Amino acid sequence: MNILVTGGAGFIGSHVTDALLQRGHQVSVLDALVPQVHGDVTTPRYLARAAEFVRGDVRDENAWRRALTHADAVIHLAAEVGVGQSMYEITRYVDANTFGTARLWQILTHEKTRVHKVLIASSMSIYGEGAYECAQHGRVTPALRGVEQLRARDWELPCPHCGAMLTPVLTPEDKPLAPTSTYAITKRDQEELSLTLGRAYDIPCVAFRFFNTYGSRQALSNPYTGAIAMFGARLKNGHPPLVYEDGKQTRDFIHVGDIVRALLAALESPRGDGRAFNVGTGQPRTLLDIAQQLARVMDLDLEPHVTQQFRAGDIRHCAADPTQLRATYDLPPPIPFEQGVGEWWDWAEREMAADRVLQANTELAARQLVR
Repeated sequence: MNILVTGGAGFIGSHVTDALLQRGHQVSVLDALVPQVHGDVTTPRYLARAAEFVRGDVRDENAWRRALTHADAVIHLAAEVGVGQSMYEITRYVDANTFGTARLWQILTHEKTRVHKVLIASSMSIYGEGAYECAQHGRVTPALRGVEQLRARDWELPCPHCGAMLTPVLTPEDKPLAPTSTYAITKRDQEELSLTLGRAYDIPCVAFRFFNTYGSRQALSNPYTGAIAMFGARLKNGHPPLVYEDGKQTRDFIHVGDIVRALLAALESPRGDGRAFNVGTGQPRTLLDIAQQLARVMDLDLEPHVTQQFRAGDIRHCAADPTQLRATYDLPPPIPFEQGVGEWWDWAEREMAADRVLQANTELAARQLVR
């Protein structure tokens, strides 16, 4: 098949491109090479030469038309990524994510193409808070924590019925969606547009709710990227990682290799068509623990700086229930975190990393998005 990978010069996309080529597919890459992610480059040095590269923006319908010319399937990964930044770069995120995806479907539903399958990158952020249980009331869906609670440095979530402390549990796909940032809203848009139009026009589509992805090629100098890359940039420059709240908030960290395997399984099998899946490990980890483990892997004696500040829209706990993904596709167990972070450091040790995290924190604070 000829596969179009949007965002194929980026972190996840470049790994997907490599895997597709190894399986004998022809690959086209559509990527705008956003400077915040890629710096000042014409093509990243790691981008496979065997892939056809189309430099273009998903907000441009003509760029889509050029890239879709020979495509049999689309893996749509291109997006503006960054929860904090999305809260003030609002039109930029909505234009690229929501309307960029709308342009893809406008072409697929109005013009003749060869596309017979679409895979879409959604996000765990669309859940808002993860799933919780109350000892008295069972499974509950709490609202986002209020500003007054956060100002009191009262970090955990109470039961909306009785006020007792809730216990976080793994988040299944049927948990009600409650996005808490511009970025999360646009990812929900991408998912729902794609699944709805795929069903209506009989174009098989699968949406993947990626949890916190890490691995080689993740932009170390982008202060709005994933936690591991941001912590790593601070540590590589001799600075302690910044951890919001008390550091005990939990997330589910999944290696990019596991993301690639899930995408390829869905491309080659119809079993999950028309559905959305969590892609995570089911193993929650605190951000404080992640920052400390990175320092150990990098052989640095730097304790994280726990700021006791909070960011607007941040959630407390969310980890994947991956049961549906594993029941649908024949996937190996996820890469153990210790192995994955060691592989990440083997790559990151040789990379340049500009520490722009304090600059980003200042920008957010100036807009009252960090307090």
